[in-house]
Amino acid sequence: MAMAGGAIRLDGIEKTYGGANGVRAIATLTVELRGGEAVSVVGPSGCGKSTLMRLIAGLDMPTQGSISIGGAPVVGPVPDIGIVFQRDLLLEWRSVMGNVLLPAEIKRMAGLEARAGELLRELDVAGFAEAYPWQLSGGMRQRVAIARALLTRPSLLFLDEPFSALDALTRDQMNVLLQRLQTTQDVTTLLITHSIPEAIFCADRVLVMSGRPGAILDDIPVPFDRPRRLAVRETPEFTAIGRRIREHFEKAGVLVG
Repeated sequence: MAMAGGAIRLDGIEKTYGGANGVRAIATLTVELRGGEAVSVVGPSGCGKSTLMRLIAGLDMPTQGSISIGGAPVVGPVPDIGIVFQRDLLLEWRSVMGNVLLPAEIKRMAGLEARAGELLRELDVAGFAEAYPWQLSGGMRQRVAIARALLTRPSLLFLDEPFSALDALTRDQMNVLLQRLQTTQDVTTLLITHSIPEAIFCADRVLVMSGRPGAILDDIPVPFDRPRRLAVRETPEFTAIGRRIREHFEKAGVLVG
């Protein structure tokens, strides 16, 4: 069983659906993510971003190549991982606290009530612990989903378009919040997004992905300390990284006009 916590290594992986003559989702890809790093993957729909995340998480297996975490091969679902999806997947009949504690019940881990309370306070929703999901805004629901993902102290946090359904102001707030969590929680973060500013703001590195089959076009370091303020998006360095990413998409025919 793969053990999370160390570097994530993808060595010559490919993914094809439907056999030898099927749809090739990911081209040959080799990359390493360092432990404790925040990495964004940005790219258009259909380029294999979510497939890449599923492969690393062990929810799907590559057609070729290998994946390891901390030197151990990924041969099935990685246990030490929290995942946040675009839909929060909260259980409407359970309270906020009940939703956050769900992973502890599934894994039969006792004594995590204090941890759940701490996370709700850090995510600014402690006052809604006894409320139900249908009573919360979209941004608050995603905060609860993040708290649930972090409850058992996973060393990996994967987020698949978690803020795309939120309004612009709430999305900015969630970006700042994610930065704070990356500072306070000892977790390696992989963020899948369509948003170029979000990819830069939330990461130490940005992997630019495009094409069918999907390929990594660029691997860009982000030279800003964490946590960050939104004002960093107005700096020349931030603008230059955004321009570099857009140029890749223009060459790939994703951005035209």
